[in-house]
Amino acid sequence: MNQDKYIFAQLVAFLDRNHFNYLARKYSGDRYVKHFTYWNQLLALMFGQLSNRESLRDLVVALESHQSKCYHLGLGRNPIAKTTFATANQNRDNRIFEEFAFYMMDLARSRRAMEIFKLKGNVYAFDSTTIPLCLSVFWWAKFRKKKGGVKAHVLYNLESQVPAFFHVTTASVHDSKAMKEIPYESGSYYVFDRGYNAFKELYRIHLHESFFIVRAKKNLQYRCIKWRRRLPRNVTTDSEILLTDNASAMKYSEKLRLVKYYDEEQSREFSFLNNAFHLSSLEVANLYKNRWQIELFFK
Repeated sequence: MNQDKYIFAQLVAFLDRNHFNYLARKYSGDRYVKHFTYWNQLLALMFGQLSNRESLRDLVVALESHQSKCYHLGLGRNPIAKTTFATANQNRDNRIFEEFAFYMMDLARSRRAMEIFKLKGNVYAFDSTTIPLCLSVFWWAKFRKKKGGVKAHVLYNLESQVPAFFHVTTASVHDSKAMKEIPYESGSYYVFDRGYNAFKELYRIHLHESFFIVRAKKNLQYRCIKWRRRLPRNVTTDSEILLTDNASAMKYSEKLRLVKYYDEEQSREFSFLNNAFHLSSLEVANLYKNRWQIELFFK
């Protein structure tokens, strides 16, 4: 408990309570609330996550056993009843927590800003992870016969190593369907895995004057219109292409760049579609290679 208390206190010190209070006033969150405020609720949930509590009852029992320390941690003077906690989780306005989360992510990104790739725009990786849930409790999250879960779609800043955006859906939603929710920034770079070959959404990135790099599928239908010669080591192809499949070509009618790179460590070739014609082929491969950071974040 002492170690958890120390780490928890460090995390709370980083939080901007003035901005949280502003959001609570904005949505009239603490109106008529006497004891268990939105701030108390946030800290209690954070403590439960940090101390790896397995249920709401487990969290309430842990807080009750250390009630004398709760006030100094910002959790309030009064014990938190399980029914009070459950009612708050079910009925309170989630916009306060959502906007505060995005605010803190922006703050963390600005404090950890690093220029790893030496590019003008931000560099992001987008992927998803499935969080299993108990079907008997979360019946609405069914995605298999006997399994339930939600899917967290995360936009991860590869330079600051901090999430910039997330979107939660049921686990049955395909990864590419969440691409339309991304708040694209002009001049930034977005790295995707093979499951995101959604040409309508990729074209939307292009229209935002942003850049994407996505691993191409093996059955990609295209024709080359221009080749680059004198390729660097391990780059087997660097060409400009047009999609020939009618459905794909209607969604992305302009030219694309196809870079094929042979990875000696894995002894395999990777194909990357992108619209970043100004980058070198090695820079394209390096941007995708750094996508492993979001996988590490999920773990």
